[in-house]
Amino acid sequence: MKFKQSMSQNQRIERITISHLVVGIDIAKETHVARAVNFRGIEQGRGISFSNNEAGFRKLLNWVRSLQTKYKLQAVIMGMESTGHYWFNLADWLLEQSVEVVLVNPLTTKRNKENRDNCQSKSDAKDALVIADVVSRGYYSELRTQDAFYKRLRHTVNEREYWSDLRANVSNRIVRWLDIHYPEFTTFFKEWDCPRGIATLKSFPLPSDLHSLTAEQVVDGWRKAGMQRAGGRLGLCKAVELMHLAHTTVGARETAEQARREIIRLLDEYERLTKRLEEMGQELSVLLQEIPQTMNLLSTIKGLSPLYIAVILANAGDLKRYAHGRQLMSLAGLNLAESTSGKKKGQIVISKRGRRQLRKYLYLAVIGLVANNPAFKQWHETNVQVKKMKKMRSIFKLIGKLARILVAMAHSGEAFQGEKAVALKVAA
Repeated sequence: MKFKQSMSQNQRIERITISHLVVGIDIAKETHVARAVNFRGIEQGRGISFSNNEAGFRKLLNWVRSLQTKYKLQAVIMGMESTGHYWFNLADWLLEQSVEVVLVNPLTTKRNKENRDNCQSKSDAKDALVIADVVSRGYYSELRTQDAFYKRLRHTVNEREYWSDLRANVSNRIVRWLDIHYPEFTTFFKEWDCPRGIATLKSFPLPSDLHSLTAEQVVDGWRKAGMQRAGGRLGLCKAVELMHLAHTTVGARETAEQARREIIRLLDEYERLTKRLEEMGQELSVLLQEIPQTMNLLSTIKGLSPLYIAVILANAGDLKRYAHGRQLMSLAGLNLAESTSGKKKGQIVISKRGRRQLRKYLYLAVIGLVANNPAFKQWHETNVQVKKMKKMRSIFKLIGKLARILVAMAHSGEAFQGEKAVALKVAA
């Protein structure tokens, strides 16, 4: 499977013909601005501004049709910046009208704004003309429409990520509270949110709550907080150790009552968000059942959890759209970038020009695969021990391998065979 970026770039340039009207649209929340050029970059007519509603969209389309008639241009291509979420409705409406829509990276607009006038000034009208210019030269990306399933999946994944970030913020607040009021707590419990840790904070929010209790009473408090298997010899030993820490703590005592109210509120919020994330996980499981063939295929990669599969598909869409894993890497912003000039050879880094969520979960997926998948574990050991790579470099190399495996599996329909893959690698 061969893939060359230069071929795709040439195809985008050749796509703009002599009969094309190229329209650039500067996107805003309420009022958009549009300007048009021909295939050589010569401006056609005067630009317009239009509202972000159907009447404004009709105004844009009528203006475009009038320019096509005036300059005898049969085709039209509209480019717009992928700025936040403000372009969604306009792009969907134009696609419904059978108008070709492409996207321009905002960074491309920023770096080309001085091409015409050698001036760093910026305005909506100027940005619209710059967008039209860069589209006429092929510096755009295609707007790929996805099936309704992938749109629903991405919406659910983004919502889950929002609630997950909120829970992480609450967790950080709880850790901060523990550092101030009960610093020994995090040394006693490896994870503060383990069942016994949460039960302790619910029943005995402050160290002083343990001063006048016996070990049996502490265990009873854990049971009342909903902890299963709270007692036994291990439970009593834990209770004695915890009581000793409570007597020797160096935590702050001046704001005891305020601290008690704060930790109770934080715990309530943490449990509420945890329950919501569990509900979101069930929603994702139901959604993934709509594509049983793809789900069963990707599930053959041991260690690749349903959550990771959901996030990858939500961001990438149908994996059959990609000719090579490098395209998936580029979408995630994991393609390599370097700065070299003359004798200077700059450091090679990942570009991070892509979808942050996809980049994050590809990384987390490979971390899990290295720990749980025999094939990935062996590849990682070979990279580190035989090829003397640094561990992090090996991880990023394996991200590329995972991307190629996912795309290849989507095209071939074959399950992942770790033993066969490792054998072929060794033979090579």
